[in-house]
Amino acid sequence: MKTLKQIFFLTALFCASLATVSCDSEDPVPVNPVLSKSEIVLKPSSSAEISISGGTAPYTASSSATSVATATVSGSTLTINAVSLGNTTVTVATADYGSATLKVSVSELELSQTTLSLALNASGSVTAGGGTAPYTANSLTEGVTASVSGNNINVQSSDYEGIAEVSVVSSEGLEALLQVNVSSPIDPILFVNNTQIGNGDQQFEIKRNIKLMKGVYLMKGWVYITDGFSLTLAAGTVIKGDKATKAALIVEPGGKLFAEGTQNAPIVLTSAQAKGSRKPGDWGGLIICGKARNNNGTMAIEGGPRTIHGGNNDEDNSGVFKYMRIEFAGFPLQRDQEINGITFGSVGRGTKVENIQVSYTNDDSFEWFGGSVNCKRLIAFHGWDDDFDTDNGFSGKLQYLLAVRNPKIADVSRSNGFESDNNKDGTEVTPHTGCVFSNVTFVGPMGQDPAFANTTDYINGGVYYPDNGSNLGTFQAAMQIRRYSRLSCFNSVAIGYPVGLILDNDKGNSQSMATSGELVIDNVYFAGMNKLGSDKNGSLNDYYSTNGKDEDPDRESFSSTYFKSRTGNVNLPNIADLKLKQPNSLADDANYGPSQGSPLTGKNSADLFANPKVANGFDKVDYIGAFKSEAEADNWTKGWTNFDPQNTEY
Repeated sequence: MKTLKQIFFLTALFCASLATVSCDSEDPVPVNPVLSKSEIVLKPSSSAEISISGGTAPYTASSSATSVATATVSGSTLTINAVSLGNTTVTVATADYGSATLKVSVSELELSQTTLSLALNASGSVTAGGGTAPYTANSLTEGVTASVSGNNINVQSSDYEGIAEVSVVSSEGLEALLQVNVSSPIDPILFVNNTQIGNGDQQFEIKRNIKLMKGVYLMKGWVYITDGFSLTLAAGTVIKGDKATKAALIVEPGGKLFAEGTQNAPIVLTSAQAKGSRKPGDWGGLIICGKARNNNGTMAIEGGPRTIHGGNNDEDNSGVFKYMRIEFAGFPLQRDQEINGITFGSVGRGTKVENIQVSYTNDDSFEWFGGSVNCKRLIAFHGWDDDFDTDNGFSGKLQYLLAVRNPKIADVSRSNGFESDNNKDGTEVTPHTGCVFSNVTFVGPMGQDPAFANTTDYINGGVYYPDNGSNLGTFQAAMQIRRYSRLSCFNSVAIGYPVGLILDNDKGNSQSMATSGELVIDNVYFAGMNKLGSDKNGSLNDYYSTNGKDEDPDRESFSSTYFKSRTGNVNLPNIADLKLKQPNSLADDANYGPSQGSPLTGKNSADLFANPKVANGFDKVDYIGAFKSEAEADNWTKGWTNFDPQNTEY
């Protein structure tokens, strides 16, 4: 048994050891972390990331009110997820017990009203609350302006109609959107909360000058821009044509449409059907009529509308049409009486037409009835009937055109690249159809699908068959010129058609126009044609005929002989001989430009434009076809076109 002296000694020794440990090993002082922010304001369902530095990792985080916001840490990043309105404190701790706090406020910027209705050139205001002043306000749509005075958000409309959005932002970055509906109570054009053009009537008239804001609109019925008035569409506007009311937009003589899109914001007129279910003929189309000359005096426009076009003013102006797409147009009013993608009736050269794409129309992609309008950079893509149809004294100059066929789609009337008449009766009435084309690229049906056959068994419309009474048929020629037409074509290329050129004398005598030089085909390349020429409509034989009926199988066609006799014309056996980059529209990455070493490039522009018909009004380029090369810099379709409108979400 230990004595008291021993117990005292052991106790003293233990206390001494404790003192030694205390002096040699003091507890470390915690190092607090540093947060990149000390407080934040978030809106519900948003998140923010905060950087953490200092202290000893790993870091942990906790929120004092997880119903307001939660906190997680990954490495040196703190993530705050806002849940609902309120305030919370987030604590970040280090491994050595250091800590820092972040104040989190979950708030909303509120407006006294989220929709404001204004008349033209009027003002109004709403009040902002929530968040912290000062506020800023910016209009997201051309046509209204916004300013801030204290908590008041002031909005001023202009002469643009439609739906605008104004963004209001607090000093912390909270945002609220104000919808501004601007319309006129006098002769309104917009219906259903400013989302619909026209009221569904087939005689709906625009009877004042109207400007529409950029937006997505549904058009119902036939909308006429009447004499003396105009409609202006902002760049980027999308108009969906209603199928049930056969929607169409019609510019009457004296009316004007200003549809000036941009390369990055084209104006689109398209189907109202859902993505994946669109078909040719889902709506009517665009019809432009003017007061220029045609060879029938005045005439009713094709397709069924009431409009009469024609006059004596070849300088007439129907507006501006630039960077536009027209898709799935051509609703048949009656069997085989469809509206074209774009129909021009006596449109004067004061009208500007550039950078227009027509896709999947149920009739011709482009058709001109008289008129003198000049055009540049037109695209006919996967149309039903003819790509470029010219009639009744059309005299315009056109440069840089691309026409691309879908092998499964052709019309019962036999589809062509060019179809040209002086008039339907084939008489020599004036003014003559004497339009001039340069730098056209035609991509026919052959060479795209190895299974292609020019038969109605193969040509069945595929997924684009509309089942609306429009009849399918077969393909015919890259160029059919007939009925005393004087159409001329220079510096162009066509591939993959059953026939290259048809000069048809069934009505009139277009062959005599070629012989006399009033009709000229020069510096044109054909490749991969079944037959170079034919003299009879509906015949795919290279036989000679002077009346468009009787064929002499022992002589090659006048059309072939003429083509080979002209300056610079070339007929190559294979499409590949042209060295186009990738001209198959059914394959990925189609590119219709010529590659290095192509016979279409490196020409002498003085030779290409030596003929008086192309001496003026054309760019003097040194290549054949619509594109200088395969290079991106030479691709004028870039940015504004769409070669897959079926799968586009509008």
